[in-house]
Amino acid sequence: MARLLMPGQVVRTEPSGQACRVEHFIGGGGQGEVYRATLRGDGVALKWYFPHTATPAQRAALAALIRRGAPSTRFLWPVELAGGDVASFGYVMPLRPARYRSITDLLRRRVEPRFRVLVTAGLGLVDAFLQLHARGLCYRDISFGNAFFDPDTGDVLICDNDNVGIDGDSTSGVLGTPRFMAPEVVRREAWPSADTDLHSLAVLLFYMLMLHHPLEGRRESATASLDKAAIARLFGTEPRFIFDPNDDSNRPDPDVHRVVLSFWPLYPAYLQDLFTRAFTAGLRDPRGGRVREGQWRAALDRMRDEIVYCGACGAESFASVVAGPPAAPCWSCDAPLTLPPALHTGRRVIMLNYDTRLHPYQLDERLAYDFTSCAGRVVRHPALASLWGLRNEGGSGWVADRGAAEPFSVPPGASVVLSDGLHIHFGAGDGVVRAPTAQTEGQRAEAS
Repeated sequence: MARLLMPGQVVRTEPSGQACRVEHFIGGGGQGEVYRATLRGDGVALKWYFPHTATPAQRAALAALIRRGAPSTRFLWPVELAGGDVASFGYVMPLRPARYRSITDLLRRRVEPRFRVLVTAGLGLVDAFLQLHARGLCYRDISFGNAFFDPDTGDVLICDNDNVGIDGDSTSGVLGTPRFMAPEVVRREAWPSADTDLHSLAVLLFYMLMLHHPLEGRRESATASLDKAAIARLFGTEPRFIFDPNDDSNRPDPDVHRVVLSFWPLYPAYLQDLFTRAFTAGLRDPRGGRVREGQWRAALDRMRDEIVYCGACGAESFASVVAGPPAAPCWSCDAPLTLPPALHTGRRVIMLNYDTRLHPYQLDERLAYDFTSCAGRVVRHPALASLWGLRNEGGSGWVADRGAAEPFSVPPGASVVLSDGLHIHFGAGDGVVRAPTAQTEGQRAEAS
């Protein structure tokens, strides 16, 4: 098959007029082809449109997106238009680093990241789309084909941003990806918008955490042929959540849907409640029933704080799921679980595992989510292996006390031994360490 562009071909960026040299073909889709190219000595991605998609409207939309700029660094945003001596045009965007994998790789078990990575990736996605929607834009086509994540860190990147448009603008012909489209879009009763993005985002999160579609249960597996009529019924006119508490007609089939039946009970009830709302009330009431990005963000952030490890096999669980007393056994190896101490900071409860890092935003609610900077770290005592402490990794000192004892300072680089009742003033906020036996349901509910 002939390519739109050839290696060595040069196109000019607009308006800078810089030479963009094509290196090799990366991949193609319904709108055009993507190439690796060189611009100003740096590697970039160049998307080139097929003649039938290179419309004046698409060009104008791209120019508007470039003027606006990316809502956050998580978007591989168009940076310049590109033209040439061919009857088409394209645009330049940053290259996606090789460490990022697609959600499809996750679904096919080519990568098997830990819960912390998945939760971090979910946080990155919901925060990115919150920034997009706050600018009055909508993505229109959220799906696992457009989201990539680092299976080691949970960092995310969102591609194919040339279809982003003004929220409420119905001039684009983009409807979305089947199975991700909101029911009202499937029924052709609405155009993609920020509200329909919320449905697609919920589907993507469910896929990531459960490795399954939220509406594909017995009714889907019993359908002889998933033709257009069946898809319109299952995802448009008669959608049913597989865990709908009031309708069990579309429950997962134990013989076919074992994966989702295994994963669903591993997650906290507050996350299950959000998914239930998204795929019950959210199916019926696009404006008022759908889960907002901030609600997803709060739940996922709480889940990160709740992660605990099995001492026998290392599997992750969530404290609110396994807490007792006694704690539930490990879901992976059935060994008894021992919960670590926890740091209570206002409305937050952070499990102090051997590898816990405290981030500035966890200690100061005014700060934005940022997992790259570290304010504190759980460390083992250098001489006494049974003692664990919290080391100050920030730029200012802490003040700690143990109740009746006099307060003492914990300067940057110093550590304080963890013990029940230890109080730490971090500067912008305060925290109290509680032993595992003090982690009652009431305390966790109060922190929610």
